[in-house]
This record gives sequence, structure tokens and C-alpha cells, in this order.
Amino acid sequence: MSLKTYDDYINRLKKLKPNLYIDGEKVTREDERLRGQKYVMKETYDRANDPAFEDVCTAKSHLTGEKISRFTHIHHSQEDLLNKQLMTKLLCHRAGGCIMRCMGIDVLNALSVVTYEMDQALGTDYYPRFEKYLKYFQENDLVGSCAQTDCKGDRLKRPHEQVDPDLYLRIVESRPDGIIVRGAKIDITNAPVADEIIAIPTRFMTDKDNDYAVAFALPADWEGIKMLVRPVNHFKRKYRQAPIAEIGDNEGFIIFDDVFVPRERVFLDGKGDSRQTPYGGFLALLFAHYHRHSYTGCKPAVSEVLGSAAALVAEYNGIERQAHVREKLCHIISTAELVFATGQISAYRAEKSPSGTYIPDEILTNAGRKLAGEEIYNEFKILADLAGGLSATLPFEGDFLSEETGALANKYLMRNPKISAENQHRCFMMIENLLVSELAGIMQVAGLHGGGSPQMETIAMMGRYDLEALKSIAKYLAGIEKELPRFERATVTPRALLERYRRMYEKK
Repeated sequence: MSLKTYDDYINRLKKLKPNLYIDGEKVTREDERLRGQKYVMKETYDRANDPAFEDVCTAKSHLTGEKISRFTHIHHSQEDLLNKQLMTKLLCHRAGGCIMRCMGIDVLNALSVVTYEMDQALGTDYYPRFEKYLKYFQENDLVGSCAQTDCKGDRLKRPHEQVDPDLYLRIVESRPDGIIVRGAKIDITNAPVADEIIAIPTRFMTDKDNDYAVAFALPADWEGIKMLVRPVNHFKRKYRQAPIAEIGDNEGFIIFDDVFVPRERVFLDGKGDSRQTPYGGFLALLFAHYHRHSYTGCKPAVSEVLGSAAALVAEYNGIERQAHVREKLCHIISTAELVFATGQISAYRAEKSPSGTYIPDEILTNAGRKLAGEEIYNEFKILADLAGGLSATLPFEGDFLSEETGALANKYLMRNPKISAENQHRCFMMIENLLVSELAGIMQVAGLHGGGSPQMETIAMMGRYDLEALKSIAKYLAGIEKELPRFERATVTPRALLERYRRMYEKK
């Protein structure tokens, strides 16, 4: 059976060789500090095996016809994209934020498009290789981590211009049996608890950057891979347990120390064949695009988590009917609805690639992600405003249950007489987690930069929007041009962008 359980996943993690480092200490995947992210992964497995969530959390494999987790599925319809977006949103509600497994599904879909395109244009054999890997991934219901972000060094220089050539992941040697890679990938969410690391480029490459056009997949404990891990968990509770207190995050700084990648796990090799180099940029673009579409599911969920906490604390503070409160809540709700809508419409306007994989509309996806990033700090501000300073100064949990101080602490915490002291305490503990914990700080930065900052969405949108076509409206209205062609949208599709980039590369 292709659909696995959380226990199956945990048993796989236990078998991985220790290659994680936390503050100088080498640890296994059973380290207690990884518990919070495992809890999030548990939601993805438990809900896939839950009949109430089966319609969105599972799918039918186009390779085997078997029931599989949607986190291992390739989108073959608009409905697939819509279900992926809804699944992401629903699971993020249950995790109080990032679900952390979308990286795998997003990079698999990008690879399914790009490997097929390469084979058709260059006569390579990447797509059958990818399908074999995908079948293995689906049958074992694996957790994948996409390692895209390079160290980058001097941001104004391209990979081949860096003083240290290893500041972008590169191919040191390409040979018939595989490649040897060296470099690092940073800011990689879920890598410490993933089964597989799938590395891809982070940007477009020039004809001098062939060594950096590389994509591959390896088990997370492969020889030569070292992960520096930053684990973050919410405050551990002794008494008043709650789902939010179980959640955590682990960010991976992945070092590839002259790692050998077998040829069957290589999906892009610009050093071995420079004709493949333009596809590195196409792959980087498509993963980012799919990932931003996933963000149109998770970011509305984050907004709704913050909005729900703001609405609850407003009720508990007795101010829920105040006009300024309703205006602030409306702002959060409006942002969530608009961002989710962009993801839905981008699915309806999806383009079917030659491989059969559907690509959501790029302008709408980036517009939604850009709005979410621009508003994230404002949403945290609204919750802090309505909750008040107690969210940052709340006494420790034990003080509310102590024989000596408990009765007094609960007495003076009271606000709304209709709500018990315990529930008011639980509410403020939750808001403490959302606003001032270590994980809260990471989630705020992730809300801005995860999947690309608003500036990256601006670059993506302006690179794909045809301003000359847009200006035709003004030229017609000004009388500069006598005719106005029917104008609906002025966008460049991902495949058209690849063709344009490939022509630019070939001229050089």
C-alpha cells in the first residue's frame, strides 16, 4: 500500500544515519529537540488516513493507479491544484502555521515539467529517470525537502564570478556513473526530518555558469551530507496541554562536502552537457512558482489563525463589538480571502505542460504571495494590539496552578465574567506562543521571505507581464494608435519564458 502511517515515517527516521549537528553536537533524528516538527509531519500522515480529509489529502497516482498521499502527487488537472491548495490551508489550521511538507510536492511537480521538456529538446533521458524516482517516492510516502537557496556570497555577482566558487552549489566532477557536488543550501525548512533532499538551482544561469546548473535527489543521511540544525519549539507545558504547544520547526543549513550522486538520481547536469544549463533557471522558476501557489493556501491559513486568536481575545477582553476591532478583524479576513482567491483563480487558469502536469497562472500566484508577504507583520500587529501587553508578560504556567498563588493569579486574570479563568489563561498562553515565542519570530520572517519576499514576487511579475501590450490601451485612448486589439491579459507563460531565455543563452 502506498499510503503510509506516521509510525511508518518515524521508523524510517530512526534508521537514518546521524548527520545532524545542533550547536556543535552530532545528534540522531530521535533528538527531543526535533519533536515539534515531527508533530507537524504527524498531521500530514494522520489526516491522509482520516476519512474526513481523504478527499483533499489523498489522490490517485497517474503511474500506478494506487491511492497515494497528495504530498507525493503530480497535478494533472485544475482540480488537483485546487485540492492541493485547500489541503495546505486545512492542515495549516491544525498546525497553527506552516505545514512544512509542501516543498516536496512543489519540487516534484517542477521536475516533472522540466525533465520532460529537456528530453524533448535535447534527447536526454531524464523524464523516465524522474518517473522511476517518483514511483519510489510515492510507494514509500516519503517526506521531501527541496534544497534551493544557495549561500550566494556577493549578491551582485553571478555564481561563476564569486571569489569562492563554492558559494553556490556546483558540480565539481561529472562522469558516466554520476556527479560530485560541493556547496551548501541554507534556510531549508523540514530538512532535518525529511527522508529525501532534492537539490535544484536558485536562479537563472549564464553560459559561464554551467557547473552550477545541477539538480539531484539523495537520501537525507547520504555520505558527505552534513546538516546544521536550528530547532525551535513552543514553550513546553506541564499542565494545560494544547495542540499549539506541540508545534515546532527545524531549519537546515545543508552542507554537501564533495558528495557523490549516482547518475540515476541526477536530473540536471550542466557541467556534463552545457545545453542543459538554461533549464536550471527554468527549474528554479517553476519550483518557486509552485511553492508560491502553495503559499496561497498556507498564508491565508496563517492569517486565519492570527485572525481567530484576535477575535477570541477581543471577546475575552469584552471589546469584540467595538468598531475599531471589527475593522481590524475585517482587514485580516480580507487579506486571507484575497490571497486564497488568487490561488484558486490561478488554478482555473492553469496551463497544461507537454508532460501533462498543470502549471498554475504565474501572475496571479505571485500577486497573492506578494500581498501575503506585505501584510504579515500588520496581522501580527493587530493581534498584539487587541491582546495587549499581557501576551508578552504572562506569568509562567505553574503560577496559575500553584496552591499559594494560583487562586490569586486566576482572580486577577479575569476579564469577561462569562469565560472561565482557565479558558482565559489558555487563550493568552496561545497568543504568547503566536507572538513572542522563538517560533513566532521565525514565522514572522518566514511570512515575509518564505517562497520569496515581496521583492522577488515583483521581479517575477514584472518579468512575466507584457507592459508593451498593456500600454496599447493608453495609446488607443490617447489617439496614438487607431485600433485596440482585444486586451484580456498581458502575460508571458513559463514555457514562453523558457524559449526566450534559451534564445538569449544560445546567442552568447
